[in-house]
Amino acid sequence: MPTVGLKPPQQHIGIPALRDIWAIADDAGFDGCWVFDHLAPMGPDRTGDVFDGWSLLAAMAEATKRVRIGCLVSGNTNRHPGTFAKIAATVDHLSGGRLDVGLGAGGDTWTDAMMGTPTPSAVERVERLAETCEILRLLWTRPETTYPGRHYRLTGAISDPKPVQRPKPPLWLGSSGEKRGLRVVAEHADVWLNAALPGTEIAELQRLSRVLDEHCAAVGRDPAAIRRAVQFRLPSDADSALRLAESYAKAGFTELVLMPGGSGDVVAAAEAAAKLLSRLRDVG
Repeated sequence: MPTVGLKPPQQHIGIPALRDIWAIADDAGFDGCWVFDHLAPMGPDRTGDVFDGWSLLAAMAEATKRVRIGCLVSGNTNRHPGTFAKIAATVDHLSGGRLDVGLGAGGDTWTDAMMGTPTPSAVERVERLAETCEILRLLWTRPETTYPGRHYRLTGAISDPKPVQRPKPPLWLGSSGEKRGLRVVAEHADVWLNAALPGTEIAELQRLSRVLDEHCAAVGRDPAAIRRAVQFRLPSDADSALRLAESYAKAGFTELVLMPGGSGDVVAAAEAAAKLLSRLRDVG
């Protein structure tokens, strides 16, 4: 039985509507409710309102009681790993231990240029992601951390309180990089979020999943230890939505993240998804 999460857009939408969607996710029994981490709206038109993901997560932690929450995915280059460890631990406490930590290599050339921040090369971003995964584990589990990395260096670093979840919150890593990114996933992830664009053919997603299996074998890790997640736009037609979800579940993706919305009423789309929830859990 797959888990089913809801990922509403936080762009071109108001806070009252987001609160309504969080309540729907919590009350209907969704397994997760997610945000994203971008400074400008996503899509062909990058103008308009967009809210900060981690600020929303703190609010969501207080506004909900049972649904797990998280960011798919946090851009690693947006924050120093020490700052990120502190933010995530704080939200884990606010939520009573309901946080899933999503992380990706980051890099948004449009907003980087806008803000005057550098965009490291793809290789460097993946190297930084690998170091951050290790630093997070150390800061969340050890009284003091010294880390002599290539990109990050910590000396006698403390980070308290530790997260509520022990030894640490689940780590969802987003990547489709076959040579380096999926290697980092194999080494560190609890869940792999396929970072291919929504609408990518399922055969391609399965191929990338097999590449991840190969990296797991290379690092001596059981591929079954890493759950497979996919996020996709939910069709408005119920039968089409169920067929699409079933195709992902049959392809081996056990974590389904639904993206309701588009140009219509996002709250109504979330309500429609909630009505399908029990049937979505039976797919596959």
